[in-house]
Amino acid sequence: MDTKTTVISEAQLQQQFAFCDKIHAYWVDRDTTPKAYVETYGCQQNEADSEKLRGYLAMSGYTIISEAEGADVVVMNTCAIREHAEQRVFGNLGALTHTKRRHPAQKIFLCGCMAGETKVSDRIKKSYPFVDGVFSTHHLWQFPEILWNVLSRGKRQFYIEDEAGSIAEGIPQVRDNALKAWVSIMYGCNNFCTYCIVPYVRGRERSRKKEDILAECRELIAGGCKEITLLGQNVNSYGKDLEGNGDFSDLLADIAALDGEFLIRFMTSHPRDAGKKLFDTMAASPKIAKQLHLPFQSGSSRVLKAMNRHYDREKYLELVNYAKSVMPDLVLTSDVIVGFPGETEEEFEETISLIEQVHYDSLFTFIFSPRTGTPAASMDDPTSKEEKSRRFDRLCAVQNGISEQIHQNYIGKTMRCLVDGTDKDMLTARTEGGRLVRFAGNADLIGTYQSITITGATTWSLMGELTQ
Repeated sequence: MDTKTTVISEAQLQQQFAFCDKIHAYWVDRDTTPKAYVETYGCQQNEADSEKLRGYLAMSGYTIISEAEGADVVVMNTCAIREHAEQRVFGNLGALTHTKRRHPAQKIFLCGCMAGETKVSDRIKKSYPFVDGVFSTHHLWQFPEILWNVLSRGKRQFYIEDEAGSIAEGIPQVRDNALKAWVSIMYGCNNFCTYCIVPYVRGRERSRKKEDILAECRELIAGGCKEITLLGQNVNSYGKDLEGNGDFSDLLADIAALDGEFLIRFMTSHPRDAGKKLFDTMAASPKIAKQLHLPFQSGSSRVLKAMNRHYDREKYLELVNYAKSVMPDLVLTSDVIVGFPGETEEEFEETISLIEQVHYDSLFTFIFSPRTGTPAASMDDPTSKEEKSRRFDRLCAVQNGISEQIHQNYIGKTMRCLVDGTDKDMLTARTEGGRLVRFAGNADLIGTYQSITITGATTWSLMGELTQ
């Protein structure tokens, strides 16, 4: 693999816009307004990528719809983190044979992280002949070209070359939400955790220039955006590949200094690169949410070393303790893997004890899923699936109890929340820490910050009422 980042030039991007024009003309000649559907699996980075896919499609004359039925183009933007996610994609992909049978001209594409795996592209070539194109994350910027080649040549297209990755500024975006926006600040990963496929399918770390990120944030704020979430596989590594650009903490401070009423969130942080400067920067600005997603993965130092995480239990706890000391109201969430190869019962208990010591607001919990091509996939794994499931259930029960306790402590507090939508006959809002609040009110409050007094709580959400 070439490890040098490719910067997509303005001329190259203009070529893609020219393909958009060709596609638009193709449909005009047929006196048809085409429809497109983009289905997204996985993380927020995939959501941000799908916004660009929809942007290209809109520029090409497509109306974006919410289901595959009746769509002229279907794009499945996939995730490769866990086996279950991959199997779900293949199941849903197989179901598209029915929509294509009813609409033979429908074009189907698979992209995202799964498309970067050779085993997946080979399987598509052999067993899914109705799929018209496959392209990896490295080739997303070329989607108009790929789509045009399918339409004009009638031949399947595979853009799956292995490379370090690219950065393309200026791709149009169709965002799902005017109030909240994902902003990618970097792509790829250099950490090579032994269980993770991401560095192999998304390439090496590469940071966007600060001025491009600030320009995007200014545009979002001017358009009424109230929450900006900065994205990266490891946001703490931001800027390491850019000379004189500053680090992630500097970027946070610069965005927070922009004019307007908005809140900044970010994910995901890697404990290896998090530190006091980051937490001090968060604590200093009212525009930076006091919310931190800091994956620990295991409470055992031995397992962390086997995972190639580059920190131990003591280092992690040191970080958490400092973060809480400068941000007493910090909402802390994390990821944890149960059943990593070789994890003993005692090491699992170390994970439980860390959860009980830290008291996370919530956790994203996973049973280890071997990914072909990663070192952990070939590690000796004597623990049975049944035992892993037992540990998983116990861990979830412990965390659910903690989450419910924390939420109960919100009752009686008045909090400033962004009203962001509806749920049946109730309005929904988010606290600064990202906690979901349901309350009664008029829909014209959506898009505003309101003071809400918390009146009830469950494990997963809060109930409240507007403060008079």
